[in-house]
Amino acid sequence: MTVVLENVFDPHNETAVMRSCDAVGIQDIYIITNRKPPRKQWGFRSGSGAKKWLTVHQFSTATECVAELRKSYSKILTTHLASDAISLYEIDFTESVALVFGNETLGVSDEMIALADGNFIIPQSGIIRSLNISVACAVSIYEAYRQKELAGHYNKPSLPQEKRNQLFTEWGFRQEDLPAENNSQI
Repeated sequence: MTVVLENVFDPHNETAVMRSCDAVGIQDIYIITNRKPPRKQWGFRSGSGAKKWLTVHQFSTATECVAELRKSYSKILTTHLASDAISLYEIDFTESVALVFGNETLGVSDEMIALADGNFIIPQSGIIRSLNISVACAVSIYEAYRQKELAGHYNKPSLPQEKRNQLFTEWGFRQEDLPAENNSQI
């Protein structure tokens, strides 16, 4: 499971998404910035601590990002209000899925929509047909968390041991110093 942010400009939204990703155990997030220079530093109040626990992959085009996503994820879905969009609750999150969230004003680009496998929406009953991007992301990945937890995905590490050891080293931990229950979370 991963999250892709395409041209999300508000640093509060970016870091809130990072914090939510960390909360459900998403290690890698992907960021496309082709309307502004790529961010060199992350961190803004509520989510600033989350960045150090995540691996952020930055791209300048949707094509480059999708090529990288295809190496690890079987399905790429965009948040887009289209007639063919499926409900968030119809997605099988026990598969490897990348969810793409777009710009606060313009949404996901036409290029990304064309490269993705489909679109999804978060069912809503109100008049406003959208949520703040960080809220939409949190709602979506917590549905994924619910499905993955029911399927037992959180009962064992999802990353290969070599990658886990590399991350622990980058984070400044010695693996032998970690409690056993923490080792199974990533």
